[in-house]
Amino acid sequence: MAELTLVEAINDCFHTELERDENVMVLGQDVGRAGGVFRATAGLLDRFGADRCVDTPLAEAGILGSAVGLCMAGWRPVCEMQYDAFSYPALDQLITHVGRYHWRTGGRMTFPLTIRMPYGGGVRAPELHDDSPETYYVHTPGVKVAIPSTPADAKGLLAAAIRDPDPVVVFEPKLHYRTMRGDVPEGDYVVPLGQARIAREGSDLTLVAYGSMVPLSEQAADALAGEASVEVLDIRTLKPLDEEALLASAAKTGRVVIVQEAPRVAGFGAELAAILAEKAMLDLRGPVVRVTGFDVPYPYWQIEDAYMPSVERVVDAARRLLRF
Repeated sequence: MAELTLVEAINDCFHTELERDENVMVLGQDVGRAGGVFRATAGLLDRFGADRCVDTPLAEAGILGSAVGLCMAGWRPVCEMQYDAFSYPALDQLITHVGRYHWRTGGRMTFPLTIRMPYGGGVRAPELHDDSPETYYVHTPGVKVAIPSTPADAKGLLAAAIRDPDPVVVFEPKLHYRTMRGDVPEGDYVVPLGQARIAREGSDLTLVAYGSMVPLSEQAADALAGEASVEVLDIRTLKPLDEEALLASAAKTGRVVIVQEAPRVAGFGAELAAILAEKAMLDLRGPVVRVTGFDVPYPYWQIEDAYMPSVERVVDAARRLLRF
């Protein structure tokens, strides 16, 4: 084991995966000479060369479109979208091509393409640097979506994405790139897609979260200690979703609060709530409650704390549900 920050764990994964498979490559703006804006790809250009660590123009649709062709030629490309909202120009490529080619070719062609991007707020960044756009990707058929919340999962889920035969989008909580450290297995390490994680055991109420909302939910669980035994379920993979773990935790505690940073309407939390309404109704002791961002553009940094879910908002929602 090595104690690494979240971004160091991602970098460690890249070095491991490019060494393991000569068909793995990375491409994106500043991923080579600069090592990425967050240094997630540092050292790859020197070690693996310009053919496998490719600096591209600032053209997200071009980055992803090029990756489609690279998949057809036998590569396993990993695209970096430098920031979450920078990915929107590439949605055309994703929706009309990336998610459809396996179906379009009748299963004859796989698309082992990984798209990774930092997401979320809390870092005092300017406009278009703080969004939480995971639902766009989850809603696209043919695309898988993973969001780690720990350094170990950042390495393991990225490795699983790179090795998967289908396109996978990996969102990385930029708030915790360097504010979180944890033990990370050295060398070859994979966290399977589609498996949730119990971040904390509890018996009275479940907080369901992913990405940067997992440590926030753990802080809320600490704040509720003495009032209730709170379980924290880390979804980890939004698609494929570990429904079994979600339903098992709901049956165990009987109360569920879902925490997401994204805007409320049609967010991924709504999908989780719908699953619970359809399949866990008789296990629940109260309504499914959501704590989310608001249905406004992500605000400027001066008021971003008012936008993001907070420990206080989660604790208040949990207390209301416990009193129901």
